[in-house]
Amino acid sequence: MKAIQVSEPGGPERLEYRDLSRPEPGSGQVLVRIEAIGVNFIDVYHRTGTYPLPGPFTPGSEAAGVVESVGEGVEEFKPGDRVGYTMVIGAYAELAVVPAEKLVPLPESVDARMAAAALLQGMTAHYLTTSTHALAAGQSALVHAAAGGVGGLLVQMAHGKGARVFATASTKKRSLVPPGAEAIIDYTTADFESEVMRLTEGAGVEVVYDSVGRTTFDKSLNCVGVRGVLALFGQSSGAAPPVDPSRLARRGIFLTRPSLGHYTRTRDELLWRAGEIFEQVAAGRLNVRIDRELPLSRAAEAHRLLESRQTTGKLLLIPGE
Repeated sequence: MKAIQVSEPGGPERLEYRDLSRPEPGSGQVLVRIEAIGVNFIDVYHRTGTYPLPGPFTPGSEAAGVVESVGEGVEEFKPGDRVGYTMVIGAYAELAVVPAEKLVPLPESVDARMAAAALLQGMTAHYLTTSTHALAAGQSALVHAAAGGVGGLLVQMAHGKGARVFATASTKKRSLVPPGAEAIIDYTTADFESEVMRLTEGAGVEVVYDSVGRTTFDKSLNCVGVRGVLALFGQSSGAAPPVDPSRLARRGIFLTRPSLGHYTRTRDELLWRAGEIFEQVAAGRLNVRIDRELPLSRAAEAHRLLESRQTTGKLLLIPGE
């Protein structure tokens, strides 16, 4: 089968398109013929060694396709079933072995491309708005990088819950923020902290969803209201600086660094979150923007586009093209 392999950490050129032996599922595993692969920034971190993996390895942790065969003890799935998954390394390939417990069935209304585009980012936005801080009507939220994948979904979900949404985006990406934000703050020309405090009459927001990290962290903390939450779920600008816990005492603030794995610890929770995402996509309540699709062989190009911020939606890799 064809697959991407990384032998040593480094630049996009380390993503080598190779012929590898066909994998076979073991006990509790499923062999999936992949139809679409979601490209995510964590793939870049794995490639560069920021989040090291033992090599050689096949990157990628989000995909959708069709069950090819199942291993011993697998009863939930059978050959021909349409499935999707995330948080399992090895997706940049034509075939992948996936633990059955990590797979979710795809409804007829959602094709493989949409599933590969929506699962990781959609479930991330879902846990942030329903579990990390369960937004309610009338509450307020600050969403950073609102023109991005997770940010755009956060805006839509928060607005759908009746919350006031304040979004940040750069000048050139303001138009990409989806409907639902009461105010879109251009962080290149305005001070988002001052704007948020003005818009909330000094009260601050119930929750800040911050995927940026180093360059936004201090002001994000200052935007949180009494007993509010700062959910730092990414670090696209670098790691956030150390924080003195006494700063949280100013307003009784909760600071958390969550990840999707913390919120899909059981099979029931995984199926619930994925099911709600698929339902919202099918109903048109959630718009998932796909920037472009590239053949699997052009994975290096996909990484260059992602790292240079040249995308305005989800990047997909398609095997066999």
